[in-house]
Amino acid sequence: MCDDIQLRVERDVIVDAGNACPLGARWFGDGRVTSRARVRGKDASVDEALTAAADALRGASRALIYLAPDISCETQRSAIAIADVLCATVDSVTSATTMATVLAAQEAGRASATLGEIRNRADVVVFWGVDPAHRYPRFWTRYAPEPAGIHVAGRQGGRTVIAVDVGSARGPEIADQRFAVMPESEVVTLTEFSAAIASNHDRGGLLEAILRGKYVAIIADAEGDEVNPVDRGRAAALMSFAQALNGPTRCALVSLRGGGNRSGAEACLTAHTGYPTAVDFSAGYPRYRPHDGALERLSRGAVDVALVVGAVRLVPQGLFDRLAAVATVLVGPRATESALAATVAVDTGVVGIHESGTALRMDDVALPMFAAITGPPATVDIVTALADRLNPSPRVASA
Repeated sequence: MCDDIQLRVERDVIVDAGNACPLGARWFGDGRVTSRARVRGKDASVDEALTAAADALRGASRALIYLAPDISCETQRSAIAIADVLCATVDSVTSATTMATVLAAQEAGRASATLGEIRNRADVVVFWGVDPAHRYPRFWTRYAPEPAGIHVAGRQGGRTVIAVDVGSARGPEIADQRFAVMPESEVVTLTEFSAAIASNHDRGGLLEAILRGKYVAIIADAEGDEVNPVDRGRAAALMSFAQALNGPTRCALVSLRGGGNRSGAEACLTAHTGYPTAVDFSAGYPRYRPHDGALERLSRGAVDVALVVGAVRLVPQGLFDRLAAVATVLVGPRATESALAATVAVDTGVVGIHESGTALRMDDVALPMFAAITGPPATVDIVTALADRLNPSPRVASA
C-alpha cells in the first residue's frame, strides 16, 4: 500500500507507475484486464450472472463469503452485509496468514505506531528475522532506516540498524549490527529479554544494543505462509518484548503486512461484527470462530456455496484447491480467467486502477484510492447489486 504512486496514462492505458517498485509496476501493468461474465462456463450478461449468483447463494444452507485481496473497504462492507443476510460465514486471507498475530494482540495488546512515526522518530531499527527488500522493497527507502525524519537523522546521520537472524530468516545484509537466534530458542530468548528488563538484570549483547535507542522500532513480518503457518509463539513474545521496552525506552512493534487491503478486511469486519476475521452468522448473530475459518470448514465439508470477492489468484493455494469441491461464485478482477470451474464468474475493475474507494495501509492508516482509467464494472457496484437481489427489503433498525 504505497501512498505516493504517480501514474502516467496515455489513451486510457497506464504507461508508467512513478515511484513504484518492481512489484508495484507489475501489479499496475498497463491497466488492461478482462471484462466478461460467465455462468457455468458460458458467456453471459452481467445481469444474467447476478441472477444465477443470487439463486446459488439463496439456495445455500452453509454459505461462505470470502474476502480476497484487492478490494476496497466499501466492497468489503457490502460483502459482509451479504454474509449477514444469508446467515453465512465470512472470512479473509487473515485466517491463513496472520491469525497468530491477531490472536496475540487480542490477548496481550501491542504497542505499535504509524509508519510516519517510525520514519520521524525511530533512531534504532531492529529487523527481526526479515529483510524488507524481498517482500516490502520500499519500506527501507520510504520509512526506515534510509529517509531522514523530523526528529531523527536518516541512515547516514546516525540511525542504527540491527539485524536479527532467526535461522535462515535473515535481516538486512547491510545492518550496523547483527545477531543470530536459533528458531527453537526464539521465544525463550524474547521472554528472557522481557524478564531482564523487568528485573534490571544483565543487559548485554543484543538487548544492550537495543536499549541504546531513544525510540526503538522492531520490524517483523506478520505474513505467514501455508508451509509454516504457526509462528511458534513469536508474535506474542515480540509483543511482550516491545511492551517491556516501553519502560527504559520507547518502542513500537511494526508488523509488516501484504498488500491488497488485507487490514481493511479486518477493520470492516470488526466495525460490523466486533471481530476481525472468521465470523459465523449462522445463529442469526455474529460469533467469532478464529480456529474454524474458511479452510477448516471447507476441509470438513461444512460449506456448500462460496462467494469469493476480490482477486482469486491471491487466495491461499490450500483453500483454493478445496473450493473446487463446492459451488463457487467469483466476483473480482480477472475472475473469468481463474482455473477454478466456478458456477458464476464476473470480472470487475481493480480499485486504484479502474475504480475509486478506500483502503488501509499496513499500519491501518486509511488512504483514498482513485480510478485512473476506465475498465470493467466496479467491484463494489457488482457486490452491492448482488446484495440488493438477496435482500430487496433491507431491515430497518428500530429506534
